[in-house]
Amino acid sequence: MPDSAKLLPVVRTTGLDVLLGTRRVLHDIDLTAPPGRRIGLVGENGSGKTTLLRAIAGTLPARAMVTGEIERPPDVAMLGQEPPFGDAQTIGDVLAGALAPLRRLVRDVERLSLELTDESGELAATAYADVLDEAVARDAWGADRRAAEAAERLGLGALDPERRIGTLSGGQRTRLALATLMTTRPACLLLDEPTNHLDDAAIDLLSAFLGGLPGVVLLASHDRVLLDDVCTDLFDLDPRPEGELGTDGQGGRRFGGGWTAYEEHRAAARRRWEETYAEQQDELTRLRAASQIDSSAIAHNRPPRDNDKHIYGFKGANVQRTLARRKRDAGRRLDAAEREQVRRPRPPLRLRGDLTGGHGAAGRVVQIRDVVVDGRLALARLDVTAGGHVLVSGPNGSGKSTLLGVISGRLAPTSGSVVVAAHRVAELMQDARFPDPERSAAETYVAALGAQRAARIPLRDLGLVPPDRQVTPVALLSVGQRRRLALAIAIAGEPDLLLLDEPTNHLSLSLAGEIEEALRVTAGTVVVASHDRWLRRRWDGAELALPSADALD
Repeated sequence: MPDSAKLLPVVRTTGLDVLLGTRRVLHDIDLTAPPGRRIGLVGENGSGKTTLLRAIAGTLPARAMVTGEIERPPDVAMLGQEPPFGDAQTIGDVLAGALAPLRRLVRDVERLSLELTDESGELAATAYADVLDEAVARDAWGADRRAAEAAERLGLGALDPERRIGTLSGGQRTRLALATLMTTRPACLLLDEPTNHLDDAAIDLLSAFLGGLPGVVLLASHDRVLLDDVCTDLFDLDPRPEGELGTDGQGGRRFGGGWTAYEEHRAAARRRWEETYAEQQDELTRLRAASQIDSSAIAHNRPPRDNDKHIYGFKGANVQRTLARRKRDAGRRLDAAEREQVRRPRPPLRLRGDLTGGHGAAGRVVQIRDVVVDGRLALARLDVTAGGHVLVSGPNGSGKSTLLGVISGRLAPTSGSVVVAAHRVAELMQDARFPDPERSAAETYVAALGAQRAARIPLRDLGLVPPDRQVTPVALLSVGQRRRLALAIAIAGEPDLLLLDEPTNHLSLSLAGEIEEALRVTAGTVVVASHDRWLRRRWDGAELALPSADALD
């Protein structure tokens, strides 16, 4: 019988601290992830989700200072936000690399089985049993079949195995990485935003694969449907996300369940925190007043009569003793209450202001006729009127990003006509790039908008970039924080036409919800390209579904 504890080890961090330069990214993280649990990491941008995954994977940069303990199996696989393939590699190289260790396991089992004899001894028998156990756990004999099935189901089967990785789209790279994971079935799988660049069919396949893995799964994702459908637990990396009450009501970070239940639980925990703080402040005010009482509160300062001065003096002494006792009692209770009080709830970072200026052109803002971008987009007609909200959907490669680029003027169509009547157009692209990454976030904001507009709409007023990150060089911001900065620059321009490409990618779940609400109420014209199933299910504006890339051939 296989040793299940050996085949399916626990992943554990104890007192984990990570410093990158002078910034403490993670502090005192205790996390236990047993086999069969699929744990979603949630938290604001910059809270350390990617850092925690990389710490467990052992891939932090050399400059990182790590203290605490990390327990992990040797068989760990991580899919980061950018698949780890070289541009010069081919599809065939990548798939062969994934198959190689499993094929080696099969050969080792066969070799060791032939070497076993009655005299081979306990060490040889143990080595054979260990290799056999690992091969069974990873289904090594089915690896070639799984690789072929995964490539076919992920739309990679028709691609030339000799095609170089550098020629693939972001979606194709992510699907290739997913195919390797489905082939290898690691004991511990770490995923950082795994649904970025994936269409619905690929996400469904990913969800089914994760649900069937017997080992540990840790994932950081903005995909709220994935967190609902796949995760057995959530782990909130925000510092004391619900104050001293914690995520679980007892100071901890863990919640058993998916995102929908957690969102309700977290809102209730926040209310409890605020109510507890208010009640404690009322009690502290009462105790401070009690510790300062004087004798008038006890004897009401009644003057003595001539015939009872002796009695008054006697009673006065009693009053002073009572006063001293009450002050001591109140002081003890005050000391205890001050020690036990919860932190003041800090106002959460929230998106403030409108996404658009809601001014400018009237009537038809965008008019597209018979637009073709060779190999990327073919669209016969699109009309967007002022104030209209349009959701563009479609599978990977259907041309969603290309369409936004054509509307913004960033891309020129091969043929057809594009007329844009908006006075101010802003485009949020999927990959936030800034001309000088060494500038701080605040300096980048001013450079992009100009000093006058940046002063009129300060970065701090938008509720997107925390104050302590505004002085940080852009190069040191997390992917999500750079995305927040790019969004801040886009909406501070007060565009009357706003183009958003995957606006919820890389953003915290709370901000994603705020953006969705802002999209519903903004008066300006908005065109959104998104694969986000949560957003699409709640969209109440117009929709444009682009056909698959195969339809362009």
